[in-house]
Amino acid sequence: MSRTVNDMKIGERAIVAGLGCSGALRRRIIDMGITPGAVVILRKAAPMGDPLEINVRGYELSIRRSEAKEITIISEEAEGFPPNDSRPVLRPEKEKPSPFRRREGRRGR
Repeated sequence: MSRTVNDMKIGERAIVAGLGCSGALRRRIIDMGITPGAVVILRKAAPMGDPLEINVRGYELSIRRSEAKEITIISEEAEGFPPNDSRPVLRPEKEKPSPFRRREGRRGR
């Protein structure tokens, strides 16, 4: 049985496995950053249950329950889920000399 964002509990983390919709709704969901492989965290639900507030790619996003039912997920218990601190380490690249910079010892005129 596949789970959806609609089935998540508050505070639960999951990975987006796929989208079960097509057309304009699929385009809208993808434009919001909800793509396969993205980590989704359910933050809050409105008092009447609709909409849901989720965290995707570092920003908070509110979606309707009808939209959440179209987003299939892999739960945190599944094998291969990245731990909380598994962000890639970004190292600065070595500075390359500019072709427009004057070299030492040369007099440019």
